[in-house]
Amino acid sequence: MNNQLLRDKLQHGIYAVINPWVKGMIKIGLTANAVTTIGLILNIGVAIVFIVGAEEGNRGDFSYVGWAGALVLFAGLFDMLDGQVARLGNMSSPFGALYDSVLDRYSELFMFLGICYYLVAHHYFLSSLFAFIALIGSMMVSYTRARSEGLGIDNKAGFMQRPERIVLVSVSAITCGITGSIAGDYKLYIPGVSFHVFENMSLFTLPLTVMAVLTNVTAIQRLMNAKKAMEKNKS
Repeated sequence: MNNQLLRDKLQHGIYAVINPWVKGMIKIGLTANAVTTIGLILNIGVAIVFIVGAEEGNRGDFSYVGWAGALVLFAGLFDMLDGQVARLGNMSSPFGALYDSVLDRYSELFMFLGICYYLVAHHYFLSSLFAFIALIGSMMVSYTRARSEGLGIDNKAGFMQRPERIVLVSVSAITCGITGSIAGDYKLYIPGVSFHVFENMSLFTLPLTVMAVLTNVTAIQRLMNAKKAMEKNKS
């Protein structure tokens, strides 16, 4: 079973769970664009939580990271809800699709703004660099798909798409926050090594590093797939 088929099956399972909520939203008069806007506002809230954590928290306080992760997950739910509201409420339109895509990009940019601000403020400089590279990769994953589709090429290849990015950021941040509340600012040292090789914050920053690699690999994979499709169309 390929990745896309697995994602489609998982998506159908999720829709079966959220459809009652979707119907409730439609009943109270929420439009798909309104749901998309709520998602953006929540992601601005994510950035605010990270920034407040940078300004008011200390390096060993991971509670802000955990709460921000929970908000990322909640905001990500609206990414699925808006599409379903449009479909079940017969609100689908070309502008709605464009509006959703544009606000998704803004949402992700605000999220990474908060993450980078937090990491820089608490002197995780290398991790902040990887977070920024993950941001670059995330934008390029979306851009290569959009540009390919503009050229008439269906291009959804690769693993690190937006749902995977949301899950990775949210779960790692929540895990970091929970373990921080239990173990505090844990650091792992190896005898003979003058610096720690692992700390509680690594539960958040290591997945960001993985994302920095995989998003850019996905973007390059989509670029090469588009090239193959163009060459095939010529022949």
